[in-house]
Amino acid sequence: MRKAERILRSREDAVDVVHALFVDLIPRWSRDVDLPYLYRAVTNRCLNLLRDGKTRARLLEREQPVPQARVRLEDEVVGTKLIAQLTERLDQAHLEVLVCRFVDDMTQEEIADHLGLSRKTIGKRLDKIRAEVVALREAA
Repeated sequence: MRKAERILRSREDAVDVVHALFVDLIPRWSRDVDLPYLYRAVTNRCLNLLRDGKTRARLLEREQPVPQARVRLEDEVVGTKLIAQLTERLDQAHLEVLVCRFVDDMTQEEIADHLGLSRKTIGKRLDKIRAEVVALREAA
């Protein structure tokens, strides 16, 4: 719930995402469903929700400053608006790294362990994310 709420900035939308995930999992529940799987599934569903144009407009309209500190990336605050723009420019693998790093505040090593990738791969993906942020800034 907290992860979905941090990504979507809405408790109601987070509840909907988590409930829908568990409703989908109940018929095919097995021992293969573990905590990392649930985190990735919630992240993917939240990103899909942000990709939806109507939902994105509603979320951006409603977004207000959040009292908790947000991470800066190349002088850009990583918030719902920037994540929504990046969902159109990045593939799923890069978006997972983006959420782990700038929403969950994980280190490169933690992300590598979580996703089962090398730290060098995570570094390269973060470099591409930074390049896309710079491109977005120049396009504005």
